[in-house]
Amino acid sequence: MADPVAAKSTFLCMYMSNHPDTLVSYVRHWGKVGQKVSSAQMTSIDTQGMSLTYTTNAGKNEIRVPFQPPLAGYEEVKPRLLSMKVDAEEALGMMKAPQITDFQWHSSFNKSVPIVLSMVLLTFLPGPTSPLGSTSGPAIAPVEYIREHWFGSTGLTYLWSVYFVVHGLESLYTLHLCRKHKTPLGPTILYMASTVLCGFMVWADFRKRVQAARIDSIMKGQ
Repeated sequence: MADPVAAKSTFLCMYMSNHPDTLVSYVRHWGKVGQKVSSAQMTSIDTQGMSLTYTTNAGKNEIRVPFQPPLAGYEEVKPRLLSMKVDAEEALGMMKAPQITDFQWHSSFNKSVPIVLSMVLLTFLPGPTSPLGSTSGPAIAPVEYIREHWFGSTGLTYLWSVYFVVHGLESLYTLHLCRKHKTPLGPTILYMASTVLCGFMVWADFRKRVQAARIDSIMKGQ
C-alpha cells in the first residue's frame, strides 16, 4: 500500500520552504542539534517522519525526525506539523507560553467519579467493619461481602493511601503547569483539587488546552 504522505512529499517540501524559521526549530529541537543552525530544508516526508538538511558553521548535514506516533494519513500532516512547531518554538524560547486563566471541568473527569464513590461506599457504608458502626440488612450485605472478601481488614486503607499519594503527586505536577501558564490562584486551586479527585485526566486536559491555545495563537499570526 502506497504511503499517502510520501505521495505528496514534493508539494509539502515546497510548501515548507516558505517557513524557514519553522524548519530551523524542527532541526534544533526535534533533531537535538545544539549548534547554531543558519538554514534548514525539508527534503522528504512520509507517515513515519521527515528528512531535513541543515547548515551550520561545520557545514551541511542531514537528519531524520520520526513522527511519534506515525501519521495515520495525509489529513494528519498539518495538525502534527503545527503541534511540533509550537512545542519546538516554546522549548527554544521563540514564543511565550500561553496563559490559562480559568478552570474548566471536562466531561472526561466524570469517568473517575463512580470509582471514588465506590471507594467511599465500601469504606463508610455502615457494617461490621465500617468506621461508622454496624447496620444490617439485605442492601448492606453485598457491600460488606466485597469489603471483607476482596479487601480484607487493611485493603481499603492501602487503596486510599495509594490513591492519595499518586493523585497528590499528580496535583503537584498540575501546580507546576498552572504556574508555568500563569493560571490565577482560584482556578489553580480548583485544578489541584480536581487532580486529587480525578487524577491524570485533569492535567492531561490542561495540557490539551495549552496545546490548543498555542495552535490558535499560531493560526492568528501572533
